[in-house]
Amino acid sequence: QVSEYKETFSLFDKDGDGQITTKELGTVMRSLGQNPSESELQDMINEVDADNNGTIDFPEFLTMMARKMKDTDSEEEIREAFKVFDRDNNGFISAAELRHVM
Repeated sequence: QVSEYKETFSLFDKDGDGQITTKELGTVMRSLGQNPSESELQDMINEVDADNNGTIDFPEFLTMMARKMKDTDSEEEIREAFKVFDRDNNGFISAAELRHVM
């Protein structure tokens, strides 16, 4: 999986200097249909910028990806737990379904 992350990092790191800048991050975000402001981009970088140099290097990028994957795992766990309660799979938990699980 690290090799996939390295490949993804390279897509962000347009000039190949080993650092993702706010400009590079913005370019990728816009290509994905997002339109973040400069301050939003800086906030995204600041979240994982361990050495406070204003850019994301590969180890910091791995930290960011690990956090994203953790969030995804948590969401999946919640969905699975919901399915246990939602016995008729209609997207709602009725009082009867809740009583059944209790």
